[in-house]
Formats: sequence, C-alpha cells, structure tokens
Amino acid sequence: MRVKPRAFLPLMLAAALLSSTACAAAPLDAVPTRPAEPTPTADRVDPVAEWVDERMSQLTIEQKAASLFMLHAPGTDPAPLRALVDAGVSGLILMGDNVPAGPAELGALTTALQVDPEAPVLIGIDEEGGEVQRLPWDVAAAADTLRAEAPDAAEAAFAARAAVLAASGVTVNFGVVADVTADPESFLFGRVLGTDPVGSADRVAGAVAGEQGIVASTLKHFPGHGAAPGDSHSSIPTAPLGLDEWRAGPALPFASGIDSGAELVMTGHLSYPAVDTAPASLSPEWHRILREELGFAGVVVTDDMLMLQHNGLPEFADPGENAVRAVAAGADLLLYVLPADPSTMGISIDGLVAAIVGAVQSGRIGEARLEAAVERVLSLRRSLAG
Repeated sequence: MRVKPRAFLPLMLAAALLSSTACAAAPLDAVPTRPAEPTPTADRVDPVAEWVDERMSQLTIEQKAASLFMLHAPGTDPAPLRALVDAGVSGLILMGDNVPAGPAELGALTTALQVDPEAPVLIGIDEEGGEVQRLPWDVAAAADTLRAEAPDAAEAAFAARAAVLAASGVTVNFGVVADVTADPESFLFGRVLGTDPVGSADRVAGAVAGEQGIVASTLKHFPGHGAAPGDSHSSIPTAPLGLDEWRAGPALPFASGIDSGAELVMTGHLSYPAVDTAPASLSPEWHRILREELGFAGVVVTDDMLMLQHNGLPEFADPGENAVRAVAAGADLLLYVLPADPSTMGISIDGLVAAIVGAVQSGRIGEARLEAAVERVLSLRRSLAG
C-alpha cells in the first residue's frame, strides 16, 4: 500500500517557495507522470495480491458492498460492535464513548472484535492529540506545540502515539491533519501541523514516518480544509482557490504525506468550486487528482458520511444516494459514526449495502470501480495481519 517517492513533491515545494502569490505552480502537463510499476513475474509474486485475488473470488456482490463500510456503535460493550463485524463491514471507528478505563480494557475490547486473523477488521480512531484526542493516556505532543518545533519532533510524537494505539489493538489512526491555516479563528487552527504549506508538509511527513510500521496513517481532510472557511460538520465549506493555487499551497502536505507512505487519505465534505462544485468526498475530479497527480495508491476513506445529512441541504438528505455518489466518485471506504439506533438518521446497514448493490447492478457504479475499492481495502486489512 506504500507509494514510492516521486519527483512531484520537490517540484510542488519549489513552486510554493518561488511564488508569493501561490499562483505559479507548474502546469499539469509539466507534472511528471508516475513511473509504471514493474510487470509481475513468476519469480516476483505479491503474496498480498495473491491472497486478495483468492478472497475476492469467494465474495458475493453483497459481501463486497458491505466491505466498503467502516461503522461505529456507541459504548464499551463489544456485542454491538461485533454485530457490525458479523454483518461484513471492513472497519470500526472508536469514538470517546467506546473508550474504557485504560489501555488493558481497550485491548480486551478490540481483541473481542477480531474474527478473521487473515484479514483483521480495521480498528480506527481519531487520535490527533490535543483538541481531538480519544485516549486520555496518550501524552504525546500535539499540533499546538509540534508546529513550532522541527519535523523530527512530529515524528517522535506520532511514533509514541502510534505505539499507544497499537498496544490496545487500534490499527488505523485518523490523526495526521494535513490541512493548513494561519487563521486563529478557524476551527482547525489548533489542530494543524503547520500554518504555511511548506512547514506543514515537513511535519506531516514526520508524523507519517513516525507511525510507519506501527499503525496505518491517514491524511485529512483532502483536498485541504484550511482554505475553506466554515465547519464541514454543519455545512459544505467552500475554498476560493483555483487548481494551480491549490497545487502550490494546500496540496503540499498531502503530497508530502503520500510520498512518506501514508496508507489512507480522508476526503472532506468541502468544495473548491473552481475545480468541482461537489464536495470532494463526492467528486470524481478530486479523486482523479488524488490518484493521478499525487500518485496515491492506497485507501480513500470519506469523512463521516452523516455530516452530509447534518448540513440540512436537500441534495444530501438521502443516505443511500450519498453512499452511491461517494463510491462512484472513487471512495474505497465509507465512514459512518452511527448512533445506537441508526434508524434515527434514516439509515440501516442493509439499506446502505442494498443501495451500493443496486447501483452496481444498474451500471451506475461500474463493476471495476467496486472491485478496485474492495481490493484496496482487503489489501490494507491483509497487510495489517502481521
């Protein structure tokens, strides 16, 4: 799942350093294309890919659709969470209400949720440190201090944080904020690792390096929330930047984190109208840019899909439609922080799965798109099997 370093990031950094207006990035046709991967041979078989192919051949379309979800159930009782695993989802996100008294108790909870040693369910958590922190026993430094220190400090802090997570069975950290803002009024200000794109890029790279080999790293909120004023928990914030301005600014920390080996990128429910009026989480164009320009080959996970419903806009009122649009756009894993009774949000797991299946059967989601998403998620799960 790791992306090989390429020449793209140095060019972007150079563009940012040379342009005070953030408008002088290289044109798209000047961005080097990603080198082709070597053709597999009989002497160079990828054991993860081989395993994924075998597992894929055993799955029904309903099981494939179910595997695109990472869900939440509140509380420290493992039974409701285990029920989600038994329903075939690929991941669980732990929130504060899932965190018991200490690391040993959390370890017991996560152990009770694992049923497939060959493809462990992904256990994710938002453990940034500081303002967004689920584990009270995580004492590693957070963004509010790290952004004033050298990138090595970010690497050390996130290595320590990752060790705390892994010790309790958490395998995915939604903890590396790649957004950039210098605005103290922004709700993100206390969470960003840098107030300028270059400084943020250096510290994001350090944070990802610190987590490598311990937990899977996630960069958020692509394509960059700092340029989009407003809170995506209750609106669709918009950024006034064009694509060249984005390449020379907000793109840099994401490119840096990808080149450092981040396994996941989280898309935000925010819009850059000059690129696409749709929120990035539902935008085929932003997914194309992420894959083709930044060379990301890992798992694209959405921010909490319920946030789209919370904004009150009628075009996002249908949870099944939101799920279909996200997968069709290029998302591999759909995140839902569900309440104890999902029906209060007009949601059922069976209904979400049925929406995806129906869209595949109608051709709205291509079979190749579904297969690619499932393969990426299974590859990540397999790589974490140890």
